[in-house]
Amino acid sequence: MQTPMTIARAQHALDSGQTTSRQLVDTCLDRIAAPDGEGSRVFVRVYADAARASADAMDGLRRVGRAPGPLAGIPISIKDLFDVAGETTAAGSKILADAKPATAHATVIARCLAAGLIPVGRTNMTEFAFSGIGINPHFDTPKSPWGRPAGGAGENESSGHVPGGSSSGAAVSVADGMALAALGTDTGGSCRIPAAFCGIVGYKPTARRVPITGVLPLSPSLDSVGPLANSVACCAAIDAILAGEPLRTIKPLELRGLRLAIPGNMVLDDMQPGVAEAFTRALNRLSTLGVRITHLNFPQFERIADAAKTGTLAAAEAFVWHRAHLAQHADGYDQRVRTRIERGGAMTAADLLALQNARLSITADMNVATAPFDAVAMPTTPILPPTIASLAADADFTRANALALRNPALANFLDRCSISLPMHRPADAPAGFMLMGETGGDHRLFAIAAAVEAILKE
Repeated sequence: MQTPMTIARAQHALDSGQTTSRQLVDTCLDRIAAPDGEGSRVFVRVYADAARASADAMDGLRRVGRAPGPLAGIPISIKDLFDVAGETTAAGSKILADAKPATAHATVIARCLAAGLIPVGRTNMTEFAFSGIGINPHFDTPKSPWGRPAGGAGENESSGHVPGGSSSGAAVSVADGMALAALGTDTGGSCRIPAAFCGIVGYKPTARRVPITGVLPLSPSLDSVGPLANSVACCAAIDAILAGEPLRTIKPLELRGLRLAIPGNMVLDDMQPGVAEAFTRALNRLSTLGVRITHLNFPQFERIADAAKTGTLAAAEAFVWHRAHLAQHADGYDQRVRTRIERGGAMTAADLLALQNARLSITADMNVATAPFDAVAMPTTPILPPTIASLAADADFTRANALALRNPALANFLDRCSISLPMHRPADAPAGFMLMGETGGDHRLFAIAAAVEAILKE
């Protein structure tokens, strides 16, 4: 198996003259255009000419010592949720096809361009980012690299395994080498679930660190913008650009004495054997290296579930944005997405206020409960990537979607940072090891994750 290209390797190759930005971009574009690949499913728009021109410009600037940043010339993909000036932000839907083009770049897009990163295209996604599965009936569904049919793009659209969502194309673009990193969003796990299902790293920052201006909203109370990439260090580098922070070298923390809390309630329920085996193996390996593993229950998790019985923040806030579109174009929606959005319309103002107050209370209690630990660890999802065909029935889709979202959504509700790392053996189905840090503890979480990542790769 070929070692995935990391941003650090690409940066070193650029700095040493072993490669050029044009070569990196051409490699990505070739993989996007490969007739037996996933490019037609992964990308809703490819910036081939602009990417090549940008790469040539970055190579010229690098030659004269004027590159705009150390990552200048690195090819990335961007989710179809971000405003790009002059383009329509369709959000994986067809009902916005005739919407007015954006007049300005989203803040995170502007920061990426200013740093010299090169977008190679806009990636497919769950319509309006409202599912953790990644199926899109309008633009087809990118396939997880695991168990992918040999026929590639010509295969029936119901074959293969789901990529996870909602940043489905983002994850596959990285896994298939069509980009070295991807910009995604995460409202309830939408960076971490596809990372877990595609065998890469996905990061959800503390939401307030990264501006969401120019990002089509799902739930502004929960929305965050994060990277998907081939390593913790890759995600940390892109995260720094998105947050407007200086690039920093990630120094892994010492594993001996590290304190990890393993919840015994809710997050381990309904685990498939492949996930359970990988998670147990990971914990045993970490324990032998001196990590202090503590198994305990967090009653706050059940409180979150109870608070959302009358409806979720995501549904309530999504309905506010979508109600005018639903009134005119309801039949144009993916009906599974439409149903979830419409549930928000049934919530009363009292329901929403009670949920918001419960969130504040539960978050405060959880902060106290996790204070003795460096991070909370759990499987990113309790399930392996389902086949697309197995989710044809609405009941099967609903159950799989709920299980995929259940664990990662905790960090969004609790206003925390979180990361998913691959924990499976190379020949096994992909499964994610998720770490949840404290609110604002992003830099420390990256250091913890880098230490854990090194062990999980062994």
